[in-house]
Amino acid sequence: MSSWLDPLRAALDGAPEPVTVFFRDDDAGWRDDRLRTLLDVFAAREVPIDLAAIPLDATPALAAELCPRAEAGPVGIHQHGYAHVNHEREGRKCEFGPTRDLDAQLADIRAGRERLGELFGPALQPMFTPPWNRCTPDTGAALLELGVGALSRDRTAGPLGLTALAELAVQVDWFAKRKGERLGRAAVGEQLGARATEPAPLGVMLHHAEMEDEDMAATAELLDLVCAHGGARCLSMAEVLTEIDTEVAA
Repeated sequence: MSSWLDPLRAALDGAPEPVTVFFRDDDAGWRDDRLRTLLDVFAAREVPIDLAAIPLDATPALAAELCPRAEAGPVGIHQHGYAHVNHEREGRKCEFGPTRDLDAQLADIRAGRERLGELFGPALQPMFTPPWNRCTPDTGAALLELGVGALSRDRTAGPLGLTALAELAVQVDWFAKRKGERLGRAAVGEQLGARATEPAPLGVMLHHAEMEDEDMAATAELLDLVCAHGGARCLSMAEVLTEIDTEVAA
């Protein structure tokens, strides 16, 4: 096992109870070949993975491949924006940002959900991940109007604070950057170790379209560790949300 995972291994060794781990892969609809490779890595280890699918880029061919996987194994599918385009003229990229009002956001999310529903049917889950992990309170209001009860973004995004909208953040970005440069594998390992000591579920964000063979191999190493270690348990995002709801109700 590579030394880059030593911080995570140490955190799991010292965890008072098993750390909940989940994996979210963004941009389903791009680079189906790389998505297939990533799914095979997860399937070989029977680890759940959740896919954020771009409505305008998902195809019938992709749906024909993903639906059987969703039926046979722990593969979740949910909505990733609409067209994955930036509408902001200034500042950070955002598809559902401050320049778009509730009606505009509602129309896109509804249209995207309808398209994904046609493609994936009952495999589509009532969850939403905005491109670039950014959105506004209007996005949350639109989701609730459409019956979508869960939102997933990055840990740095401030919660919208809508009572009926569950929020499940990813904690570690596989492609995190510092000053425009991608962090090395050792830095990612340090982040995994640090986040594993926090009370929030350890969500890892992947982008299969950007993953080279060495990324796939490193992901396999990470999965092998969390599968074999008694201090970790891998759940789907839906399972994590169900546990959170149960804890809140209790």
